[in-house]
Amino acid sequence: MFKILKYMKAYEWVQAAFCVAFIVAQIFLDLRLPEYMHRITQLATTGGNVSEIWVQGAFMLVYALGSVVCAFFIIFFAARIGASFSRRLRRLMFNKVESFALEEINKFSTASLITRSTNDVTQVQMVIIMVFQIAIRAPIAAIWAFTKISGSSIEWTAAVAVAIGIMVIMTVVIISMVMPKFKLMQELTDDITRVTRENLTGLRVVRAYNAEGYQEEKFDKANDAITGTQLFTSRAMASVMPMMNIIFTCLPLVIYWTGAHIINDASYVINEAGYSERHMIFGDLVVFTTYAMHIVMSFMMLAMMFVFLPRGSVSAKRINEVLDTKPSIVDGSATAGLDGMTGEVEFRNVSFKYAGSADYVLQDISFTAKQGETVAFIGSTGSGKTSLVNLVPRFYDATEGEVLVNGVNVKEYKLEALYNLLGCVPQKAVLLKGTVGSNVALGDNGRAISDEDLKEEAVKKAVSVAQGAEFVENMDGQYNAEISQGGANISGGQKQRLSIARAVYRQPEIYIFDDSFSALDYKTDRQLRSALKQETAGVTSLIVAQRIGTIMDADQIIVLDEGRVVGKGTHKELLKTCAVYKEIAESSMSEEELAI
Repeated sequence: MFKILKYMKAYEWVQAAFCVAFIVAQIFLDLRLPEYMHRITQLATTGGNVSEIWVQGAFMLVYALGSVVCAFFIIFFAARIGASFSRRLRRLMFNKVESFALEEINKFSTASLITRSTNDVTQVQMVIIMVFQIAIRAPIAAIWAFTKISGSSIEWTAAVAVAIGIMVIMTVVIISMVMPKFKLMQELTDDITRVTRENLTGLRVVRAYNAEGYQEEKFDKANDAITGTQLFTSRAMASVMPMMNIIFTCLPLVIYWTGAHIINDASYVINEAGYSERHMIFGDLVVFTTYAMHIVMSFMMLAMMFVFLPRGSVSAKRINEVLDTKPSIVDGSATAGLDGMTGEVEFRNVSFKYAGSADYVLQDISFTAKQGETVAFIGSTGSGKTSLVNLVPRFYDATEGEVLVNGVNVKEYKLEALYNLLGCVPQKAVLLKGTVGSNVALGDNGRAISDEDLKEEAVKKAVSVAQGAEFVENMDGQYNAEISQGGANISGGQKQRLSIARAVYRQPEIYIFDDSFSALDYKTDRQLRSALKQETAGVTSLIVAQRIGTIMDADQIIVLDEGRVVGKGTHKELLKTCAVYKEIAESSMSEEELAI
């Protein structure tokens, strides 16, 4: 838990210091009240002046109001620290996750990262607030109150010691029971987040296959698991309060019962100050009881704090796991390629396998895509096509060999500089909540077009090249039309065209199309490729495709089979020299279409 405090800023530590100062002031004021109670008790039992009693009562009121003011500032500063600290943790978590490669994302899982960024941060925020309101105050108050009653009756002291001992034992037992459950609870929260997310994102598939019952069963299982764990921890924590209340109620009775015997044995002789021994002991009894209640209440608060602290500690550990993770993809220093080289991609004896896997996905891949060339990749499902193109933007790093862009190893590039060279269209079209224009101009390639009219024209041109102008201009608001999260309010083909438009808008040196035309009909596919060919003249294109018709005109086609290159050449050359390519071609096109 303490490790996460390194993310606190200097001004928050200053606020914490003010908070502690007000805590000390409040304790001082609270512990002065029994002294005035003692004086009032002695005045009342000896027939003292009523006006003096009113004066002492007025002092008590001033101290009590001062304590209330201190309490307000304690809550104020604690809430500010908790809110600002949790905001920073959420931002750090978000920024850290954005720096993760797919390897780290897969390690934690999306559902877990969401839970850590929301629920876990909230748990830490609650603990931070409780630390200032309880954890700091309680030990100071207990020690200070103990110094006030030191030297009092051994019977009274023994009663307080027994009460504290019972509370300590009970707290230790409960913590040992609930600590593992709190860790499990956060993991179960990950599970229920995952199941809910899967159901919402795959709702159409679930309904199409009448799988609502299956999904409900999965959700009920996850829900019952977290509910059972929460009930266990809640019952364990609920058992604390009755025990604390019993101690809190019985302790004054023991003190008063013991005090009654002590007073009964005391002398009633009046001393020079006008007080008898009995009067003195009775006043001490009132003061001791009050201080004893302060001590017991402090331990009660600490016990409650120790019950909630384990969950906060688990959450803090989970947050630190994310923040302490070093991304496998790190920035280089290069901001540009070699002089005279533009849009060139080269693979030199590249092999790749996923983390934790013994088998290579790609083995000994070598090819060069020169400026303006179109290089296509084709092969059966699982042959490594997507894995290959993912090495260029460093979604993963090559295990062996080198991937070069403009003569420089991609590992040496600053990531921002590398991404500015690329226009990537992933296999699954991804749109963000916003408008058509904001999705197409996403990132803006660092060009920072300030003129809105020029930006709008660039967006329109990109959408037109991607063959999306017709459906966009028929939408309400046209280029300002709303796009829902994930593009749920438009079709798959429309999402794919807007994704292509996004890449075109960037005007990159290298396009990467990862099976980006599969949702398009043949007519639109042909028109789009024709428009792209005109628009991207002089720009390198890497295309992953399933359809032969999409890549027949490519300058170079690379055929993959089980991660190895089994053919390389043009369409006509491969039909003659590569059996795998010919088999793929014949299975999808007629002899006339293949121009054999």
